[in-house]
Amino acid sequence: MQRYLISTAAALSFAIAASHASADTVLRASHQFPGGQGDVRDEMVQMMARQVAEADVGLTIEVYPGQSLFKAREQWGALARGRLDITSLPLDYASGRHPEFSATLMPGLVRNQAHAQRLNDSEYMEMIKAVILDGGARVLSDAWLSGGFASSERCITSPDTVEGQNFRAAGPAFEQMLEAAGASIASMPSSEVYTAMQTGVLDAANTSSMSFISFRLYEQVECLTEPGNFALWFMYEPILISEQVWQGLNEEQQAALMEAGEAAEAFFAEEAAAIDQEMVELYQENGVEVVSMSEEDYNAWLEIARETSYKNFADNVPNGQAIIDAALAVE
Repeated sequence: MQRYLISTAAALSFAIAASHASADTVLRASHQFPGGQGDVRDEMVQMMARQVAEADVGLTIEVYPGQSLFKAREQWGALARGRLDITSLPLDYASGRHPEFSATLMPGLVRNQAHAQRLNDSEYMEMIKAVILDGGARVLSDAWLSGGFASSERCITSPDTVEGQNFRAAGPAFEQMLEAAGASIASMPSSEVYTAMQTGVLDAANTSSMSFISFRLYEQVECLTEPGNFALWFMYEPILISEQVWQGLNEEQQAALMEAGEAAEAFFAEEAAAIDQEMVELYQENGVEVVSMSEEDYNAWLEIARETSYKNFADNVPNGQAIIDAALAVE
C-alpha cells in the first residue's frame, strides 16, 4: 500500500509538471545554419532558448536549425505573416521585399567589428529597424558578421581577379559590384554554395567567415581572401521575432525575450573577433592558400561600388541616399 501511495503521488506530481509544461507558449525558431556544430548564430538562438526557459515565464523556444523548418529564403515571409516566430536571418535575404535591407550588405560600408557596434546605435540602424518593424518583425539581437571571398580558380584580391568566374555574391549590392568587374553571377543562400561548387556551378563565392567554417567550403576551394585590415564584406544577421507573435505575448514574456536577446548579442560580440582567425587557421590546416586585400585593392573595389551599388541604391530605393549618408556619417 505504501509503495502504491508513493507511486500515485509521483504520478500526480509528474502530471502537474506536465500540465504546466503544456501550458507554456511555444515559439518556433528557424535558421539555415548547422545546429550543434559551433556556428555562433545557432549558439545565439540556443542560448536564448535556455535563458527564456530559466526565466520561467511560461515560454518555450524550440530551435530548428539547418533549414529543417523553413528554407533560408522563406523565413522572412513566414516571419512577417506570423507563420514563423523567431529566426536568425541574413537580413539582405529579404531585400527583394524591402530593398532598404541591401544597405546591411553594402561593400565597404562597415570596416570592422568596432565600427559595426557604433552603427548599431546610429540613425542608420534606426532607419533600418523602422523598415523591419513596418515589415512585420522586430530585432531581439544585433549581429554583424565579417566575411571574405574564396575561389577554386584563383585568389581574389583586385577587381580584375574576378573576371570570368562564376560567382555567388551575397545580395544585390555585391552582385552589381562584382558583375561590373567582369564576374558572372549566381544567386543562392550560403547553405547551397558547397553543392554548387562541388558540381561546377560556381567557381567562387563571398559569404561570412562563420559560413566559410560551418559549411566546410575549404573542401571545395583553392584560395581564401580573409577580411584582414580591409574587410570589404560585412553582413547584418540579426535575431528577429514576428511582430504578430510579439504582440501576443505578455509583458513578462517580452521582457524575458529582450533580456535573452541582449545576452546573446553580448555573447556574439565576444566571439566575433575570434571567428576570422578560426577561419584562417582552419583553411590553412586544410591546404588552402590564404591571402588579404591590400589598401589599393580595397580602394579599387570601393570605386566600383560607388559607381554601381551605392548609386543604384540611392537612385532606386526609397530614402536610399539618406540611409547611405547616415551610415557613412558613423566614423
